Amino acid sequence: MGTVGEKLRQARERESLSIRDASDRTKIRTDHIEALEAGNYEVFSAPVYIRGFVRSYAGHLKLDVAETLAMLDRELSQTERFAEHPKLTGESKGAVDFLMLQLSKINWSVAFPLILLALILLVSVIGYRIYRKSQSENPLKDLGPGLYQPKPSGDKLPLPTKAQ
Repeated sequence: MGTVGEKLRQARERESLSIRDASDRTKIRTDHIEALEAGNYEVFSAPVYIRGFVRSYAGHLKLDVAETLAMLDRELSQTERFAEHPKLTGESKGAVDFLMLQLSKINWSVAFPLILLALILLVSVIGYRIYRKSQSENPLKDLGPGLYQPKPSGDKLPLPTKAQ
């Protein structure tokens, strides 16, 4: 037997199914079934889609799924685009990516009220410390030497005398 596509097409024809019928039963789009049967794997964006569709389609057509997938792997290894499996983990990201990942894990419906409560508490403590500091200072420290300054006129007040 030739390719996976030919094997799938022959199995579908043996069951007297049209592409439309196979699509309705497997819920795989007709253009994807046509691409699988033609061996046109460039239609798919990743090999995981090809393997998933072939697994589903082969199972529906009562083919040996493991054997069909082994044949598919051999075919895909000969293509330039799908020869290697895609990496599951990418390159190491920077600090911003790490921070964004951690922020995405937070349950914000719980965290937001807690952050708001902590912020209110912080503002209250700072406000209280400023108030206490202003109360402990001498209120007259910036007043200066005094408001009444006698003029040097030489006038003196009379001295009290004994009452006679």
